[in-house]
Amino acid sequence: MPRFFCPAPLATGLSLSLPAGAARHVQVLRLQPGDVITLFNGEGGEFDATVTRMGRSDVDVEVGAHRAVEREAARAIHLLAGITANERMDWLVEKATELGVASITPLVAERSVLKLKGERAEKKLAHWQGVAVAAAEQCGRNRVPTVHAAVTLKEWLARAEAGECWVLSLSEGTQALSAMTGSGPVTVLSGPEGGLSPSEEACALAAGFVPVTLGPRVLRAETAPLAVLAICA
Repeated sequence: MPRFFCPAPLATGLSLSLPAGAARHVQVLRLQPGDVITLFNGEGGEFDATVTRMGRSDVDVEVGAHRAVEREAARAIHLLAGITANERMDWLVEKATELGVASITPLVAERSVLKLKGERAEKKLAHWQGVAVAAAEQCGRNRVPTVHAAVTLKEWLARAEAGECWVLSLSEGTQALSAMTGSGPVTVLSGPEGGLSPSEEACALAAGFVPVTLGPRVLRAETAPLAVLAICA
């Protein structure tokens, strides 16, 4: 059954017009009045909904039964991930959403090829959030991870709340990810292509990040955080 994110209050018996993006998708699928779809708004569970009218550019539905279904990961993992070049960041956001990430904060690292600010940063943020929405619709999640505004490591540390934090590192003295225990929320810091700079890694360690390793192989910037999610989430 087609699934659509509908960021609006939902309740059984409610009639409403779908958001523009969802409406376009319904029309592309050539659905007709009487067809049933699934809606979720990120507040928990999902609803059946029946298409009642197909307009030129709008679609009306009637919301049906609610199902208290959740498909979230057992552990909340928040990625603080170095911004990668070209389409690799899109891929990271998409796959991290599928693997259950709780949130993603793009990191403007010293070695990041892509530098964002102003209107360009706003457009990229909206684009990445859209990628997360589409991935949640596809994979069955009923909660969409938030993609936060891009920040530098110093900016993130200045406003971060206390909590468990790991930094993916190739330095000596790291702990194997498999040895890390616990079930509470954790922030995972990973670098862009080329990794974090020595000063960035030192800053993270000074702030209490625990250095962890995924093993002897050097993984790509977009692969490493996904491996963490696959193992821990």
